Amino acid sequence: MSEAESQAQVRQMLGMKGAQVQNVPKWRLRLQLMKPITWIPLIWGVLCGSASSGGFQWRWEDILKVLTCMLLSGPLMTGYTQTLNDFYDRDIDAINEPYRPIPSGAIPLGQVIAQIWLLLLAGLGLALFLDIWSGQSWPVITTIAVIGTFLAFIYSAPPLKLKQNGWLGNYALGASYIALPWCAGHALFGTLNPTIVILTLFYSLAGLGIAVVNDFKSIEGDRELGLASLPVQFGVQRAAWISAGMIDLFQIGVAVYLITIGQQLYATILLLLVIPQITFQDMYFLRDPLANDVKYQASAQPFFVLGMLVVGLALGRV
Repeated sequence: MSEAESQAQVRQMLGMKGAQVQNVPKWRLRLQLMKPITWIPLIWGVLCGSASSGGFQWRWEDILKVLTCMLLSGPLMTGYTQTLNDFYDRDIDAINEPYRPIPSGAIPLGQVIAQIWLLLLAGLGLALFLDIWSGQSWPVITTIAVIGTFLAFIYSAPPLKLKQNGWLGNYALGASYIALPWCAGHALFGTLNPTIVILTLFYSLAGLGIAVVNDFKSIEGDRELGLASLPVQFGVQRAAWISAGMIDLFQIGVAVYLITIGQQLYATILLLLVIPQITFQDMYFLRDPLANDVKYQASAQPFFVLGMLVVGLALGRV
């Protein structure tokens, strides 16, 4: 197998652009629908929420709770969201990503619908199990899962289809990738309070900026089908500046909040982690968003997610 073929297979497994489309087993097509590459930030969000609770301890039961919540947030709920999105995006994918399982005809729609329901029911069942395991008097984690399910549906499905609006759709993504798994992880070991909810929703505005980065690869199809993504609304260069500005400014805003609650050391670390993000924005993203979006994300996002953990650790000390 050539290096190019090997890379194409890896991209297919992770649900990335440039995937192999020939002779792919059915189980790998199902995995591609779930886009495993997108599970990572939600799994990380659970870890950050567990840290912010201040109640996590390095014992087997707590570790198993975190791993189970990661399974809920990543493979099940994100897998459900991504499969649902592919189902409703089959027309636009036929333009932007025709190799994907549905527009390529590699998997029947009936099997896609069955996969959506299986992932949804398994996710809600596991969320309820976690509530019982954590001794919740109110099913907090199940409520979070239901909210995530609703957001996923109105993001992808008509008539609302939030992704048609670059602001609403990307904020829904940002909240789903930051606030929801963070709150679920926090609820495992602590009491979910308004401060955590508001702070993570604020942090999700930085996630909105990250979500915009993904819009640059689908400008052609978005424009043709009338989806008002930010690159379509504002043009490539202005949308890139909006994306970078939101990523940086809202992280700085969280750092300011940490200072106000007496966590100056963690605030300083967070600010230091913003610097390389700005550097990579200047080196790659702002110079050519269309050519360098993947390179930029690979370079800058590790510093963003490390910043999330820093904030979680800081809140766990309050």
